[in-house]
Amino acid sequence: MTGNPYQDRTDRFAGMLMRQAGWPAALVVAANILAPLAASTRGAFENLPAAFALSITAASAVAVLALSALLAFDALLFRMMASHDDEASGGAAVDDMLTRMRLKPAPSATRSLDDRMAGTNRLLFKQRAALALFAAALLAAGFWAPR
Repeated sequence: MTGNPYQDRTDRFAGMLMRQAGWPAALVVAANILAPLAASTRGAFENLPAAFALSITAASAVAVLALSALLAFDALLFRMMASHDDEASGGAAVDDMLTRMRLKPAPSATRSLDDRMAGTNRLLFKQRAALALFAAALLAAGFWAPR
């Protein structure tokens, strides 16, 4: 803790994002390693509904991993913002870096920290929705797999 409320808030948010990017990705990777092994021994690949559910599981796993990578990137951007003394200079540094990386055009005005956090929270919601779809499809594949 630095004593600067802006830096502390931004750093806490970045830490939360790193955790939220890590555990769903680890869960999806572990499930994708184990699920095909269990499904093949139960004959799920010969059953059309189970195979379809496993395909949805694979697609949603890719979405979870991609969104986790984006959240980790955002966490690093928030850490970069926290390294500056105030919101304006931190936001300007992030905008400058994104412009130089050609990921976003140069903005006319620097967005506030709350706007940036709201955008990242929407990304976090999408990751959670993809994780829920992954879990539901994985359970459905197990339900439809022959006994």
